[in-house]
Amino acid sequence: MAKLAFIGTGVMGAPMAGHLVAAGHDVTVYNRTRAKAEAWAAKHGGGVAATPAEAAKGAEAVFTCVGNDDDLAAVTLGSDGAFAVMTPGALFVDHTTVSAKIARRLAEEGKGLLVVDAPVSGGQAGAENGKLSIMCGGTEEAVAKATPFMDAYAARIVHVGAAGAGQTTKMCNQIAIAGVLQGVAESLRFAQASELDLDKVFEAISGGAAQSWQMVNRWESMGEDRFDFGFAVDWMRKDLGLALDEAKGNGAVLPVAALVDQFYAEVQALGGGRQDTSALVRRLPK
Repeated sequence: MAKLAFIGTGVMGAPMAGHLVAAGHDVTVYNRTRAKAEAWAAKHGGGVAATPAEAAKGAEAVFTCVGNDDDLAAVTLGSDGAFAVMTPGALFVDHTTVSAKIARRLAEEGKGLLVVDAPVSGGQAGAENGKLSIMCGGTEEAVAKATPFMDAYAARIVHVGAAGAGQTTKMCNQIAIAGVLQGVAESLRFAQASELDLDKVFEAISGGAAQSWQMVNRWESMGEDRFDFGFAVDWMRKDLGLALDEAKGNGAVLPVAALVDQFYAEVQALGGGRQDTSALVRRLPK
């Protein structure tokens, strides 16, 4: 059993921290909205801290899953941040989807710590079921120490490179999803315009080259205008913004990602910012 801290008990962090408790660890949580942390503790039996530093003090490993770059900087480098109290050799694992820039900054400022940027894919269901895919940036030593803990909520863990590489790999993930979802949305609307039976179309095309996770898991719900599966359009726009910003520095050209990002802005204007990413289909007329 290890003494751990988990900072951020939202829809992703709460179940991930719960899996760590189920694996036998002593987990103390911190959340900006204390009521969420207390609700987590009531369910899982862990402790609640008043600040990130209080949660991290004496912990063998500290995990974070917060909102954005500024949130991450605040809970790590702020006046009550975790880094100020973490002991040399302690492990820090960030599961937030943020910029590669801050991931590299934390690796640099966390001298003496084992720092891993480890964004996840799989959504709320993946977190709850312990089946997340995790892409890791950091040293071999850091990722090796993090892996036994992450095994509690992961189906796949891949060390992709140095600090920041986990975040840039997550950007690859979101770029790929954006293009696929737009294709599925257009295909579905084309089928409807052709007055085809959507179930039959799905049966015919989902077993061949057109098959994708998005098609298998979202075709039916998109056809029924159901968009309540967790990963919101607002979050996707944040992630695509990170990718487009990173591309300015590395020279990558992302025309489809940039276009779909603007399509998502249209969905936001329709009031779909909190609907899941398959709401992309809403901007296409039936």
